[in-house]
Amino acid sequence: MADAENVIEIRDLHKSFGALEVLRGVDIAAPAGHVVSLIGSSGSGKSTLLRCANLLEDSQQGEIYFCGEPVRWTGAGPARQPADRAQMIRIRTNLSMVFQQFNLWAHMTILQNVMEAPVTVLKRDRAEVEQAARAYLDKVGIGDKADAYPAQLSGGQQQRAAIARALCMEPKALLFDEPTSALDPELEQEVVRVIKALAEEGRTMVLVTHDMKMAADVSDHVVFLHQGRIEEEGPPDQLFGAPRSDRLRGFLSAGHAA
Repeated sequence: MADAENVIEIRDLHKSFGALEVLRGVDIAAPAGHVVSLIGSSGSGKSTLLRCANLLEDSQQGEIYFCGEPVRWTGAGPARQPADRAQMIRIRTNLSMVFQQFNLWAHMTILQNVMEAPVTVLKRDRAEVEQAARAYLDKVGIGDKADAYPAQLSGGQQQRAAIARALCMEPKALLFDEPTSALDPELEQEVVRVIKALAEEGRTMVLVTHDMKMAADVSDHVVFLHQGRIEEEGPPDQLFGAPRSDRLRGFLSAGHAA
């Protein structure tokens, strides 16, 4: 049985793109209120794992649980896909994803971007959503940009708008895929501050990041992926302070130190 305290639980996950095996039997769990960071070299499977957790990618083998409920599958191997579309949509709307590229609608104001999914997907009351959206924009520090368009904002402001949009879905967990890697260092810090504040609130988050300092500061648990497998995992002070694996030591000494 899955542990219902885990918002996301993944067991023995395998994912290939054609002949390329990207995930080779991965187990992770994100308990409610915890921050789990996924680190590793480019191509280690971090982003693919996140996309599989959110059912944006179909995995070929293994189990995914959402709040203790198993994802139902049909087919096997390359033909496997979620069997229950309603379940898939419900899970996806409860796992808000923040991407490396901000994916904001260019023709909508920042406020409209944040309101769009709760109104159209969740069918929530527009006036209530607007109130919540403005509060989330204030929370991420860009309340004064509600009526601006994405092109009028810096990259850091656009990413904070994307985080406000994710929060406005009132998800059970936030998934971040390299949220700062497209940003200049000073803009990166604006976004890191927001993510730290969310961690301090006790929000459940899974974070794919190249920023080891942020991973060390915000995580309860860090997972180091290497070639599609978990090479080492544990609390951040252990992984960054006393890594056991040669591969992790090599990764950290190659300029990835926290």
